[in-house]
Amino acid sequence: MKIISKNFKLLTVFLLVVGITACSDDDDNGTSPTPTTVVDIAIENNLTSLAAALQATDLVTTLQGEGPFTVFAPSNDAFAQLLSETGLDLDNLSTAEKALVKNILLNHVIIGSTLTSTNLVDAESGYTNTAAIGPNEANLSLYFTTSNGVMLNGSSTVTNADNVASNGIVHIVDEVIGLPTIATFATTNPALSNLVAALELADSGTPTVPYIATVSDATAGPFTVFAPTNDAFSNLLVELDPSGNTALADLDPATVDAVLTYHIVSGNIQSSGLPNGAVMTLGGEITADNSAFTLTDSNNRVSNIVTSLVDIQSMNGVVHVIDMVLLPMQ
Repeated sequence: MKIISKNFKLLTVFLLVVGITACSDDDDNGTSPTPTTVVDIAIENNLTSLAAALQATDLVTTLQGEGPFTVFAPSNDAFAQLLSETGLDLDNLSTAEKALVKNILLNHVIIGSTLTSTNLVDAESGYTNTAAIGPNEANLSLYFTTSNGVMLNGSSTVTNADNVASNGIVHIVDEVIGLPTIATFATTNPALSNLVAALELADSGTPTVPYIATVSDATAGPFTVFAPTNDAFSNLLVELDPSGNTALADLDPATVDAVLTYHIVSGNIQSSGLPNGAVMTLGGEITADNSAFTLTDSNNRVSNIVTSLVDIQSMNGVVHVIDMVLLPMQ
């Protein structure tokens, strides 16, 4: 019955597309070429589950709009896995489930640009914003890498790229891109691997908060995280031990816990809302300069906020990358 229903929904989408196209042709006396929207591309590639999901969440008309759109379109197998894991039924969505599925679908859509695979490969890696919404109605971020094909948020890989539409471009992917958490972005960006190691080390003791569990929980927070780079942690270790014989794993978990608390603020504070003056972290007060884009700890150590790596938005908070580890009063 579900298969019949999904095929019926696909037929409905198809008829809707044909109807709109026919009207357009009538208006132009048959002289204008028929537009091929990103929805048409999905149908042409037999993405029946995506078509059914778009219909169930009222997104068909949206993606037939002017755009331009970049769409990362999950395969039927990818959708089947999502529905199996979540128990969602596209034929019988509650209001909350419909909103969730709609946000997941929008997490595959970039509005306002047409990103080809060449554009992504040339950029090598980076962040962009999707149409999905997180805390304070902020658009969620999407992290892409291209060292081994185009991979999104560390899990979804492009398998069929550059399907060009009249209102954008479609890349077919092998996994549904879940709504990201702070952990998603910390664990997928290799430049933040030392931060992840520090969170795990603090968790091995008696942490102020269970760090990994908290940053992985989409319903937690939201939090603002000032995330030191790998180099920032390396420089701290040399600062603590100029001989260079101390590794991060050698530090006391309680010490690491105290340090980490100075990098976490309650609330979702994007760079445009960064105050000028005192900022209360979980550990204590630091000072922000929203003109110079710096943070100063109680030891007068000044960290620069990396302006190209701010506003990395997830469901449970926002991340701003910094170039120096902040410390409690020494």
